[in-house]
Amino acid sequence: MFQKKDVIYSETMGVCVVEDIVKLSDNNRDTYDYYLLRPVYEKSKKAYIPVENHSVRLRELISAAEAEKLKSRNDFDKQEKAVKDEVRYVLEKLSSSSKARAH
Repeated sequence: MFQKKDVIYSETMGVCVVEDIVKLSDNNRDTYDYYLLRPVYEKSKKAYIPVENHSVRLRELISAAEAEKLKSRNDFDKQEKAVKDEVRYVLEKLSSSSKARAH
């Protein structure tokens, strides 16, 4: 289970922040937990994804090594926007954390 403020990858929205975990009710008044996801690069969008039994694939971000490997591929420019955004996000975070440690 992901936690609030985790940065994850959603197959439908790309790189997202788990902004919150909220309880929503269905028509039978049963209550379920949902992730409130907000895309990192499209802050005006949001999605509610069930914590359990969701059909949307959610996963942790790729590693920095995987991001470097993807970026160095000849066909990187032909990758989906979501893949390029994930690589960019991971490498930017790596760069900013390296700079922070240097100071």
